[in-house]
Amino acid sequence: MSNTLHLSAVALAAAVLLSACASTTPPNAAGNGTAAKPAAAGAAASAAPSGGAPAAAATAPRPPADPSAPKPFVEVARDAKSQDGLFPIWRKDEKVWIEIPKSSLNKPFLFTLNTANAVGERGLYASQMGTDHMAEWRRVGNQIQLVALNTLFRAQGGNKFAVDQAFSPSLLASAPVASAEHPERKSVLVDASALFLTDLPGLSTRLEFMYRLPFSPDRANSFVESARAEAQLTTLTTRMHYATARIPAPPLMPAPVPMPTPPQATPDPRSLFVSHVYSFKALPEVPMATRTLDPRLGHFMESYTDMSDDSKPNARVHLVKRWRLEKKDPNAALSEPVQPITFWLDKNIPPKYRKAVAEGVLEWNKAFEKIGFKNALVVQQQPDDANWDNMDAGHASVRWFVGADVGFAIGPSHADPRTGEIMDADIGMSDVFARGARRLLVDDVAPARTATAAAHSHDEHAHCNYAHEAAAEMDFALDVLEARGDIAPDSPEAEAFANAVIRDVIMHEVGHTLGLKHNFKASTTVTQKQLQDLAYTNAHGISGSVMDYNAYNLPLQGEARGALTNTTLGAYDYWAIEYAYSQFPKEREAAELAKIAARSTEPALAYADDADADAHGGIDPLANRFDLGDDPLAYYKRRLKLSQELWTRLQDRTPSTTDDPQRQRRVLLGSFNQLGRSADLVGKYVGGMHLSRENPGKPGHAAYRPVDPAKQRDALQFLARGLFSADSFRFKPEFLTTLQTDYNEWGRSGPVDVPAAVARVQNAALDRLLNAATAQRLMDLPSFVPAAQRKGLISLNEVYGTLQGSIWSELKTGAEIDRLRRNLQREYLRRVQGNLTKGSTGPAQFADAYALLRLHATQLQSDLRAALGKGGHSVETRAHLAESLDLLTAMLKANMQRS
Repeated sequence: MSNTLHLSAVALAAAVLLSACASTTPPNAAGNGTAAKPAAAGAAASAAPSGGAPAAAATAPRPPADPSAPKPFVEVARDAKSQDGLFPIWRKDEKVWIEIPKSSLNKPFLFTLNTANAVGERGLYASQMGTDHMAEWRRVGNQIQLVALNTLFRAQGGNKFAVDQAFSPSLLASAPVASAEHPERKSVLVDASALFLTDLPGLSTRLEFMYRLPFSPDRANSFVESARAEAQLTTLTTRMHYATARIPAPPLMPAPVPMPTPPQATPDPRSLFVSHVYSFKALPEVPMATRTLDPRLGHFMESYTDMSDDSKPNARVHLVKRWRLEKKDPNAALSEPVQPITFWLDKNIPPKYRKAVAEGVLEWNKAFEKIGFKNALVVQQQPDDANWDNMDAGHASVRWFVGADVGFAIGPSHADPRTGEIMDADIGMSDVFARGARRLLVDDVAPARTATAAAHSHDEHAHCNYAHEAAAEMDFALDVLEARGDIAPDSPEAEAFANAVIRDVIMHEVGHTLGLKHNFKASTTVTQKQLQDLAYTNAHGISGSVMDYNAYNLPLQGEARGALTNTTLGAYDYWAIEYAYSQFPKEREAAELAKIAARSTEPALAYADDADADAHGGIDPLANRFDLGDDPLAYYKRRLKLSQELWTRLQDRTPSTTDDPQRQRRVLLGSFNQLGRSADLVGKYVGGMHLSRENPGKPGHAAYRPVDPAKQRDALQFLARGLFSADSFRFKPEFLTTLQTDYNEWGRSGPVDVPAAVARVQNAALDRLLNAATAQRLMDLPSFVPAAQRKGLISLNEVYGTLQGSIWSELKTGAEIDRLRRNLQREYLRRVQGNLTKGSTGPAQFADAYALLRLHATQLQSDLRAALGKGGHSVETRAHLAESLDLLTAMLKANMQRS
């Protein structure tokens, strides 16, 4: 159809509408449900014939109307209420339309997706920030497309056309226009249901991953829940129904791999609702000035590949993510910002915790005052009767959420991809600390439900599960303090402790929303002596940064006690804010930022991020989660002593008839959690390398430095004499027999399995010491040390020998081998067998490592024969020795199965 014919059809339809509605007043297209002008009158008049014989024109045959042409704007919007804004919203009963001005087509904006309501289990939680895109509206014929622009690859100048051709954008949603263009507003309406009552977030895939069931969006039972429009923001919330037709019957035979159960937190596992919050936010007309990332500090970044030319050796560009802060008075030493960073405390935060949350937010003002900003952060409380949701892209917020298996906090943000300017942030904090701080997550939901709980996965912020891990740490700390009589579970002291923890966690998450990454070396900047100084820890905290995962500062018996939790920002936090937010004249900025970053060698500013803590399984023993003090190995030794003290006090305690029947059992099993983490981290010393960040060319700079051999041997001996020793895990039979199960649960557990709990701790150390990465580093260590200094280095042979000698020490002494030690020895043999027969996946992929493993296995074979020949052991020990010898002999005869 030609444009002329299309316009004529619209004009005729408008004329008929005006005639039919002569006595009515249609809604005003520009107002909020008030009376409107007859918007199509101009179009009808311009379409009427001019000159000639009007009567003849009136009787001339009319061209047939195009049934596929969009209806006039005023006809579609009749009786609808409107909200003006970036993209005006029109609503009539259950129908919702978005108005898209012609001038807004092909103009980028920030499109975000958050989750307001969810399922309440397995990573599907309410109050969670989701994805964001720089997007734009495009019109193709009568189809409106919502298109996510590709910001991963960029170019300026002539190469821009090549980049645009090479890398595709993505279509997020599309729908036909619901109206003709308004003749005055130059805009069209689009049905919001057609655009957004779909699986735009791709949640059906995530549901299938969590439950292994084909959940699909059910549009017939989904609807637009709410909508709001403002000058710079339009938001719609959809209530989406996801369903699966049936739940398959379980297999007759157990599957080799356990299958997740259907949803457990919904009344009917076949049906669930999720509320998606879609926001369209205008991008700044004047983009914020960018700031280049310096890897010596930890900031989140906006990264892309710059293909403007091929002269740079590295085309990657990394921009610091930060809020736009500008002084009201640029010449003042201390000035309020033009626009402060405002955090809204959601009305769902329990009133008794709001003060602690606000304090955690406002603590960061200390860092901004150091660089000239007064009241850079502001806190507002959402009224309890508010009818608006701050999950939109216009309110940075702190929200409280609950779930059946939840226990974490998260601090994500959305930023302008052009510059890295943070435009929105929504901190989510679970109620894990609000429930008396006495229950572990596994007590809130059946084990089958927690077993498949998954972590969130949207950008780097997703890796922050601070509260989830801190919950177990807090349980251990409170158990120790309660056992000592220092604190009662329901006392004011316990409530004050919970508030202190909430304040600490909020400080950490606000740091993320300000653009700061984790710093897992910060805890090593405080000495053990300072940790026992209450005045010092109250003034400076227990770590060099709130961005670390800091353990609780528990003293051993008889030691002085400092602050239990982090109380304030650390030196690193001030430094990171200084780099990201200090203002300088443009001509001096690069030099001033270089001066700030050059302070990275100061001991108080030690920094390591998630990648450093996890690289190659973690190689730097100073970059850890949940350690404390300048000597992590000493900290792990203290943790074993604290656990043993707790076990002694627990066994000596006389339970009360009013106790929770699960209390003793929960405390015992919970105490093993932090020991398992310690076992793995102690192993990092063996073959470990200290990492250092510094620019190339600096005198004396070493990016990798082997851990002191004496420290490596110390760690090995701690494992041998501490965590591998059965004497470290002795419990009275009279105590174990009193540990009740939960009789209210169908799938209740049986007696406490202490050997299994001990094995989990010991296996973590075995896995670390007998993996391929550790073997490779131990063999490579001499390459990183000058020849004159290689004497005394620890070798792979020494590690294998020490480990085997410790685990099988009874073969030399002739002592009985109890059950805990037999379990440890079997686990050792299992790993040796795997390494010798599957050389591509373990240390034996290296010829030297394989030769050493086989050498020590052959020696063990000889020692087992000798031990069996001596006799005198119990039948259990003899059976174990014979079985071990048969297994070892068989594996030494087997050929390597190289894949």
